[in-house]
Amino acid sequence: MRLGILGGTFDPIHNGHLALAEAVCRALQLKRVLFVPAGDPPHKQGRPLTPASHRVRMVELAIAGRPEFALSRADLDRPGPHYSVDMVALVRRQYHLEADETFFIIGADSLASFHTWRAPERLLSLCRLAVAHRPGYRPDLRQLADRLPALPERIDWVAMPGIPISGTELRRRAAWGESLAAWVPPPVARYIEANGLYR
Repeated sequence: MRLGILGGTFDPIHNGHLALAEAVCRALQLKRVLFVPAGDPPHKQGRPLTPASHRVRMVELAIAGRPEFALSRADLDRPGPHYSVDMVALVRRQYHLEADETFFIIGADSLASFHTWRAPERLLSLCRLAVAHRPGYRPDLRQLADRLPALPERIDWVAMPGIPISGTELRRRAAWGESLAAWVPPPVARYIEANGLYR
C-alpha cells in the first residue's frame, strides 16, 4: 500500500490542506493519505494551540465521505514533544509499510529548512518526500544536497496550484467575526462558529 502522511496543526484544517492531499494522492497514485494532527510540535512552542479534541473533530468533518483520506492520532496518543521522524516511524509500524511505500507530504518552502529538522537523514531513510511546488519558489537543491546527499533521490515533486490560505489568517478572520465558509469545508465552518473557536 502506498500511503501519504500529511502532518500539521490543522488549526483549522482548510481547503488548501485538502487540495494538497488530493494533488499528491492523484500524482503519486496513493491508496490513502493520513491526516496527522500535531500534538506538541517543537517548532510552535509558545503559541497556544486549539485543544486537540477540536482539531481532530475538524479533520474528521473535513474528510468525511472521502475513503482516500483518514485521520491518524499517531502524534496525539503519545507523549511529546513530537518530531516528524518519530511519527513516520510509528505510522510505518502501524501500517507495515516499506520506506518507498511511505510518502511524507511537505511544501517546497519546508524543504528549504529540512536539514534543520530532527534527524533528517533518518527521516529520509524511513520515507520518500512528496514535495508540493509553490508558485514562484524553487529551493536550491544543490545547496540542500551538500548538507543531505541522499535528499534529491528521495523527493517526488508534485505540481500544486497556489492556494493563498494560512491558518494564521483564518484564525484572525474568525476573531473578527468573519465567516470562514470560503476557505474551509462547510461542516468545518459551522463547527468553528458553533463552538466559538478563535474568538
